[in-house]
Amino acid sequence: MSNDEFDAWRFATRAVRAGQTRTLEGEQSEPIFPTSSYVFESAAQAAARFSGQEPGNIYSRFTNPTVRTFEQRLAALEEGERCVATASGMSAILATCMGLLSSGDHVVASKSLFGSTTLLFNNILSRFGLEFDFVAPSDVGAWAAAIRGNTRMLFLETPSNPLTELADVTALADLAQRHDALLVVDNCFCTPALQRPLTQGADIVIHSATKFLDGQGRCVGGAVVGDQATVGEGVFGFLRTAGPTMSPFNAWVFLKGLETLELRMRAHSANALALAEWLEARNEVGRVFYPGLASHPQHSLAARQQSAGGGIVAFELPGGQAAAWQLIDGTRLLSITANLGDTKTTITHPATTTHGRLTPEQRAEAGIDDGLVRIAVGLEDIEDIKQDLAQALAAVR
Repeated sequence: MSNDEFDAWRFATRAVRAGQTRTLEGEQSEPIFPTSSYVFESAAQAAARFSGQEPGNIYSRFTNPTVRTFEQRLAALEEGERCVATASGMSAILATCMGLLSSGDHVVASKSLFGSTTLLFNNILSRFGLEFDFVAPSDVGAWAAAIRGNTRMLFLETPSNPLTELADVTALADLAQRHDALLVVDNCFCTPALQRPLTQGADIVIHSATKFLDGQGRCVGGAVVGDQATVGEGVFGFLRTAGPTMSPFNAWVFLKGLETLELRMRAHSANALALAEWLEARNEVGRVFYPGLASHPQHSLAARQQSAGGGIVAFELPGGQAAAWQLIDGTRLLSITANLGDTKTTITHPATTTHGRLTPEQRAEAGIDDGLVRIAVGLEDIEDIKQDLAQALAAVR
């Protein structure tokens, strides 16, 4: 089926059915094709496949039926023309930049990014002649002021990791279009179940499939979604040659995750809102960061561009790192891990994990306080999550 046929289906149906093709065996579940290469009927057919004159499988680095099914399904969910699956979320960002930018190009990026993304931009891609400026995600005027004649891309997360800061996708899409630049949105925290940046004007959506798309902390993978010309040619061209591609097994696992994505994201969001409201009422806790809270500075924007608040809650403890570590170590139910998007609730200290490789100045610029704790709220009973945090908070000196 083509993406045009998927368009007739609603989201939940696409999540279960989009992209599936059955072999002659007539299997109900999608098969896995764990093969490195494919056999051609003739030398002429091999040449036609490699040259692009004939469609078909060539080599699993860049053509695999299981990976293709995942790509078509995620593209349908994001309402994009093309998806390219990658080995990880970071390789999705790398492939997007290397496939679409050249030495001398300028990128305006949000100050509020995953630590590894900031390091990729500042420490690696800058060595190849790319230039980066970082601005506050919510300040459209700052984005506009940072644009130069050689600006080719605006890059952001919304909501951001870990402070759940929002950027106005529609406003930044208009800005990017006026300056002939691409707007790239990391949609990891919301997924297409809660937010679809392409329908709000973004050019490209980035995913770490490792997170909510999988939903159970099983595999590492990434994805880039957009139109055929940009993603299907520019990003795919880099991936075909450089090779940071998704394995068939991981693609099959992610397909299973997509089937329950909408149900899970609604449940994650409901639990997260309840936890955020509970934390906000605790005297031991400082600021709480969650877009679903009326106290969030961009609550109205969240209500406009997201259908729910998502599953990530962050909060500050007055006692700094010592208090944060004491709280984390005091939990019994929550898993101490930096991964997120799992059915199991996870807790981490961003300043020493996800953003630990940044300099103190970079963390301060991004608003990462030493007392900040991030919780990726899972699907356990919310009362058990609260109870675990209550006993841990009680022990914090």
